[in-house]
Amino acid sequence: MKRIPLVLTAAVLAFSLSACGGNQQTQPPANQPATEAPATETPPTTAPSGGYDAATAETMYKNTCSGCHGQTLEGAVGPNLQKIGSQLNKDEIMGILEKGKGSMPPGLVTGKDAENIAAWLADKK
Repeated sequence: MKRIPLVLTAAVLAFSLSACGGNQQTQPPANQPATEAPATETPPTTAPSGGYDAATAETMYKNTCSGCHGQTLEGAVGPNLQKIGSQLNKDEIMGILEKGKGSMPPGLVTGKDAENIAAWLADKK
């Protein structure tokens, strides 16, 4: 009777440990140069107007702006941005990101991140 819990514990432990080491990569021999693995990352998504990485802009937006402007740009505390590109161009959006507007503080995003988000939002028409 005491063997059943012991056997069950051993089986669970063996199963758990076998799941841990399944994705090991081997090193090439020391006398041979390493070959490059094929790229598995997806290329950045660039919108029709070009000049920005839409996937990165969307991620930055969700991490920084969505608390006030909503997950889908629908507006919450801040205004709706779903069609902001039909009202403001990239430079005007950059100005708001840099200087703030209303209750939006300045400098929440800066530099290349701000340029990327501004271009992404400018395409929302």
